Amino acid sequence: MQQESNRILFLGLLFLGLAGAFTASAQAICPICVVAIGAGLGFSRWLKIDDLVSSVWIGAFLWTLVVWTLHWMRKKNWGFKFDGIVTFLFYYLLTFIPLYFMGIVGHPLNKFLGVDKIIFGTIIGTIILWASLKLHNYLKIKNNNKSYFPYQRVAVPVLALILTSLILWRIII
Repeated sequence: MQQESNRILFLGLLFLGLAGAFTASAQAICPICVVAIGAGLGFSRWLKIDDLVSSVWIGAFLWTLVVWTLHWMRKKNWGFKFDGIVTFLFYYLLTFIPLYFMGIVGHPLNKFLGVDKIIFGTIIGTIILWASLKLHNYLKIKNNNKSYFPYQRVAVPVLALILTSLILWRIII
């Protein structure tokens, strides 16, 4: 069972890394969105919400760091081949390695579908943020490069993360 969990984790991280390499330059993330994501994470930890739900916000926050770093690097002409994958791995490993050695990630009683809750939630959060930003861009293109409503760029990702959190919370209770 542990071997299958590791394979799922590896494939999920590989997918996300490849997605970052091919899409991160196409979309920037606004500071208000990052603040909202950070607040959501802090709020969920303060309320002692399950790791599966709170780690959705960790995944979203890490994705924003990757996108911001790539945007900054490319603006300075510091981009290089595979910079998306390297940046992605840097932030995600910088997060998970200390959590592993502290016994937070990898705890045998903190699993969901055979995968560590924090890793599972982080993957889900990263995918949801990425997909919701794609949705925002799609909606904007459909409306002649204008948002349908003020702060759509913030509302779509944050609402998607809230909805995902509520669904996961409902599943685990």
